[in-house]
Amino acid sequence: MNRVDTIRVTMPLKQKFVVAHGEASEKTNILTILNNRYSGEASTSVQYGPTLETIEKDIIIAADFLASENELSFETLEKIDNLKINSVSRSAIMGMTINYLSGESKRYPWEILSLATPVGIKNSFTIGLGDPADIAKQIAQSELPILKIKMGGDHDRELLDVFKDVAGKELRVDANGGWSCEMAEEMIFELSKLGVKVIEQPTSIDHISEWKAIKGSIENIELILDEGLDTVKDYKKYSEMIDGINIKMEKCGGILEGMKLANAAAKDKKKVMLGCMVESSVGISQSVYMSSLADYYDLDAPLLLEHDIAAGINYNGEKIEFDREIIGGPKLKRDIVEKYASE
Repeated sequence: MNRVDTIRVTMPLKQKFVVAHGEASEKTNILTILNNRYSGEASTSVQYGPTLETIEKDIIIAADFLASENELSFETLEKIDNLKINSVSRSAIMGMTINYLSGESKRYPWEILSLATPVGIKNSFTIGLGDPADIAKQIAQSELPILKIKMGGDHDRELLDVFKDVAGKELRVDANGGWSCEMAEEMIFELSKLGVKVIEQPTSIDHISEWKAIKGSIENIELILDEGLDTVKDYKKYSEMIDGINIKMEKCGGILEGMKLANAAAKDKKKVMLGCMVESSVGISQSVYMSSLADYYDLDAPLLLEHDIAAGINYNGEKIEFDREIIGGPKLKRDIVEKYASE
């Protein structure tokens, strides 16, 4: 019988992380472990939920389902995709089961899904909201060539002056819906002059119908939808108003829906970004597995942690690489997991 165990882990961050809607110095996620070997990770949004209790409740539903399955197969993934549980729990269970299928068949996880080998992943690193002088210092001290700067705060116009002095780095911006339409129009115009190409969520989803007008005739800017995008149904609703999408496993419910989203966007010649919550390399693994379907990568969450809790996915400068031993998924560092385990 297949058995699923769960562990709450409270992981300290290297430094306080601030975005338009809140801040955090640690993150509590839930690990799912199948048959004491194969892991998944549920990483909720502090702002949008669901609660840890809701996640655990739905994981129990999925665990009961897996216990009733005589044999796990690709068809099991499709059944998980149809379970009536929240998307965060579904993603954790989906990732865990893919890792199981990989380990038991001695095949790489992406091979289970008929995906290409993950190569050439050039990752961005996120700098949260803060004092412009501090952000300027972080940009200057970073050795990474692609930086995503959080905006939507009180110092956005001052940050424009900071960006003018940046050389040799690609800057991307994420406003997390923190701009009004008027502010978004101003910022998009000014950022375009500074060479910024990618801007995530300039306004809240309530104003997405105005994005084309806000952008106007500026062709070198790509407006990427994040908040408001969960499933293919959402994509079809908003596709004509955007230049691309940010796919997060926790929001779409796992890699099967993530692949559908990426393929739908590519068919429409939209850009595909793979993003993440604050999570370990267990949580980002599904995005790494489907990286061949994306244009941009925002998978820096393990770098924000004081210690990653698993091994198998490695950061080499801006490059994300994997160990040959990634068959079966990232391997938990049991000593760190025990250190961070919480009630």
